[in-house]
Amino acid sequence: MRQKLLHTPEGVRDIYSSECARKQVLQNNLHELLKKYGYHTIETPTFEFFDIFSQEIGTTPSRDLYKFFDREGNTLVLRPDITPSVARCAAKYYGDEEFPVRLCYMGNTFINNSSYQGRLKETTQSGAELIGDNSVAADGEILALVVNALKVAGLQEFQIGVGHVDFFRGLAEAAGLEEETEQELVELISNKNFFGVEELLDALHLPEDLRELFSMLGNTCMSEELLLRAKKLSAPYPVILHALEHLEELTQVLKYYDVEKYVSIEPGMLSTYHYYTGIIFSGYTFGSGEPVAKGGRYDKLLTFFGKNAPAIGFAVAVDQLLAALSRQKTEIPVSHNGILLVYQEQKQEEAIRQAIIMREQGHQVSLVKWQETKTQKDYQSYARRMNMTKIQFLC
Repeated sequence: MRQKLLHTPEGVRDIYSSECARKQVLQNNLHELLKKYGYHTIETPTFEFFDIFSQEIGTTPSRDLYKFFDREGNTLVLRPDITPSVARCAAKYYGDEEFPVRLCYMGNTFINNSSYQGRLKETTQSGAELIGDNSVAADGEILALVVNALKVAGLQEFQIGVGHVDFFRGLAEAAGLEEETEQELVELISNKNFFGVEELLDALHLPEDLRELFSMLGNTCMSEELLLRAKKLSAPYPVILHALEHLEELTQVLKYYDVEKYVSIEPGMLSTYHYYTGIIFSGYTFGSGEPVAKGGRYDKLLTFFGKNAPAIGFAVAVDQLLAALSRQKTEIPVSHNGILLVYQEQKQEEAIRQAIIMREQGHQVSLVKWQETKTQKDYQSYARRMNMTKIQFLC
């Protein structure tokens, strides 16, 4: 029984010692960057009313939520996603604000993934939301911020894939796809099964221009030439054309930020979050099978909370990012200036007063009473295990 008490439930884990120190440094670096861009920190509750993440809003499926009840019988959930919580806060506290509101956060999210997926069920997110600006400039700012967040974290090689929800929605609308067929197509694209996509399209007998546009869903890096070709083909389809023009304008803004080499146009990108209305994006690097950052535009989400305002945001998956950095053997500089002060009992007062002075000078000081059964080497070994760089003896 005691051994069982030492274990954590499936999908959660302890983070301690040097790994915890690296994670804190990473989080601080990300947060400082967000502040430099003018984003103000906000904290939202770890659990909210169920309706904040309901199916109508288009977030995590109900079966993947951790649900429980309060004393009054209200259904509560541990937040699976922080964006709806921030949207609720923006509607509540900035309901009359007509100018853009920039908010950033750091917090844990909880998704009850199936055990076979092997994913963590509790993860840390660092993110930002730009509310009240529907411009391409706002999209560019957020993407530039994502790129610089990953660079600040220490990544050298990564790519941000950017799509637009209206590219696929426009195709489905133009092709007159039934809901069942559309869902089948979404599954095939999500699984990168483009042979299956071709088979499905063959059975639909689509016009040649639509067929060629559908074939672009498998392109993970749309060139300027291909983008021009897609715009020409989509001339009869205004929803698709508008999405492509938006992406084209966005690439120009990214050049102003000097981050365009990190961003690629990926027309087949889809998201499981149904509240997205414009661009969507995911950031990948080697050493992580999951995105290290993701986000998009959600111009209708705040209306659920009573504020009609466009918005765009992103979240960095801190745990995924930390794991990727470790696999890439990228060091996160952690400052170790701890001092171990070992004293004999008769020197206790002197040790305490000395520790007070040293702490006021900015040092981290740990006090340990000398034990006759231990040697200096024992204390030196202990100091190394606790990441303390210096040791002093008052004997």
